Amino acid sequence: MPASARSRSTRAPRAAQSAHAAPTPPVGVLERGIAVLECFSTERLRLTLREFAELTGLDKATLLRMLGVLANARMVQRFETGEYAPGPALLHLGMLYRSSVDLGTRLQPVLRAVMQQTGETVAFYVRSGTERVCLYREHTQSEMRPHVEPGTRLPLAAGGASAHILLYFTGGKTPHAAQIAKSGYVITRAERVPEMASIAVPVFDGDGSFTGSLVVMGLASRHSREAQLAALGVVREQLARQGFSTQPPQQ
Repeated sequence: MPASARSRSTRAPRAAQSAHAAPTPPVGVLERGIAVLECFSTERLRLTLREFAELTGLDKATLLRMLGVLANARMVQRFETGEYAPGPALLHLGMLYRSSVDLGTRLQPVLRAVMQQTGETVAFYVRSGTERVCLYREHTQSEMRPHVEPGTRLPLAAGGASAHILLYFTGGKTPHAAQIAKSGYVITRAERVPEMASIAVPVFDGDGSFTGSLVVMGLASRHSREAQLAALGVVREQLARQGFSTQPPQQ
C-alpha cells in the first residue's frame, strides 16, 4: 500500500470522529448532575475527567465542582488514578426503587386472588404519620362495596381493622393490642363505617420487615365472622405464595 494511502487510512477514524457534533452541555445545575451520572454504563464503569467532558460537553472546571458535590453525597467515588465510578449512595437508591417496584408486583396478584376467592374488596395500607394510606386495592364486583382508591388517606384515630394493625406494629396504641398479640389479626364491625366489616393482618417481607396491613372489607350483612375467618386463611395462603408472612420474625 502506498504511503499516502496508508496515511489516509490511519487518519480516517479521527476525521470521522471529529465529524460528530459535540454534545450540548446542560444548563441547569440539577440537569448537569444527572448528565454526569448518566455517563456511567456497564461499558463505562470508570471515567476520567476528560471522558466526562467529551460525553457531557461541560468544561473541566465545572465538572470538577460537580463531581466534588457528587462525591460528598457518595453518588460517585474517586480513585487515586483520577478516575470516577458510581458511588454507594446509588446502590442504596437502586435498592429502594427495587423494593418499591417489587412490593407492588408481588402484592397485586395477592389482592386479586383474595378478591376473587372471597368476593370482597381487598386493600393494602401503610402508615404515614397519623394517617394510613392505601397503596393497592382490588374492588369486589358487587355493586354494594366500600369505595377505596390508591392514594386514599384516612386518620388512624378513625379506626378500622388495618388502622389497628398499623398502630400496633409501628409503636402506636390500640385497644386491640391483646387480640393482635394473641391471634395476629383484627376483626372490626361497623367501627369506622356503619354496616361495614373488615379483617386485617400485618404483612412482613421475607427479611422480616413490616411492610403494612392487608385488609378484606365487606358489608357486615354478608361478611359474617365465619366468612372473615375463611378470608383470613385465603389471605395467609396467597401472601405465602409471594414470599410474605403474617407472622412477625422470631425474636
